[in-house]
Amino acid sequence: MRYLHLTFLFIVLSFFSANPDLENSTTTTTTLNSDTAKSTSSTDGEPRISNVILQSKDGGRTWQDISLDLPENGEPQDFFAGESDVYLRLKNSMYHSKSNSATPVWEKANVPDPGKASIVFNRSGVMAYNYEGEVYKKLPATGTWLPIYQDFKKRSMRTIFETSNGTLFLGFDSGLYKSADKGKSWKQVQNEGWLGSLVESEGVLMGTGQKGIMRSTDNGEHWEWVISEGGVGVAVERIEGGFAAISYNTITKSRRIRISLDSGKTWKAIDETIQPLLYIPSFNGFSDAASISSIKQMGNYFICGHPIGILVSPDMGKTWNVAHKGVEQKVFKVYVSDHTLYAVLMGMGC
Repeated sequence: MRYLHLTFLFIVLSFFSANPDLENSTTTTTTLNSDTAKSTSSTDGEPRISNVILQSKDGGRTWQDISLDLPENGEPQDFFAGESDVYLRLKNSMYHSKSNSATPVWEKANVPDPGKASIVFNRSGVMAYNYEGEVYKKLPATGTWLPIYQDFKKRSMRTIFETSNGTLFLGFDSGLYKSADKGKSWKQVQNEGWLGSLVESEGVLMGTGQKGIMRSTDNGEHWEWVISEGGVGVAVERIEGGFAAISYNTITKSRRIRISLDSGKTWKAIDETIQPLLYIPSFNGFSDAASISSIKQMGNYFICGHPIGILVSPDMGKTWNVAHKGVEQKVFKVYVSDHTLYAVLMGMGC
């Protein structure tokens, strides 16, 4: 069996070396050799890690390594991006920066339970929550966080979302809960497994869940699965004219990227030109399609966090180019804040 694998690898490599036209294909194969999260020297003599957080100011076409600007030396544990603010969880501390600076200026944030907290940016303000179900709201222009929703506390919290009309949703491992009176009372509106993230566009709600991607057109009273292929929903995002989503297919054992331009009624795959790259021998044998992390839009460009690197499409996913090559056994997760893109190195499957 090992002999067959080596023979197959030799044939594939010979094929690519004998076909120069592939170098000009819509997906740049020359960038498949991976980077690593490298250490560089610092003024205090301690090795500083690099290539773990990148920044783009031109829609994802070029990327700047801003790892040396991190407040502590190490790989980020999580990252949260709002319209003009970003939060970074690193070594069980939480840091905050504005996204309109040339490079982030990190200040420690006084977030409760900083080593476990997640940050969300809602219509009524910035909130923090943890898996134990504790929720806090940041007072504007201060570093003070006050507890909220104390009368409704459940473990295994995964998300908080507020719609444009002020309706609140809390997602848990046990399902989705809704409040129409600013958190005074709650009712369960979905009980088909855990709920991840939620987004809204023109009165339509979309969410990730245990069974895929779900949709509601009546302010979250009822939900239907619009993408369900045996696996989970990984990400859902607003794009111009509709939504983009990533979900897992248990038959192909891969994550697929789709867009909808009719309020989530129908979906079109936009990753066909990426798929051939998944079978090119790379740094870990084969690129892992099960670890596609994120899809964002910046202007006319789509940006995707993929195991082979950061991919950029100028034409709604018809073609893709590798703007920054990948890192061994890792994947970049892409975030948007103001007019800045961030790519943060995460473990496969995150």
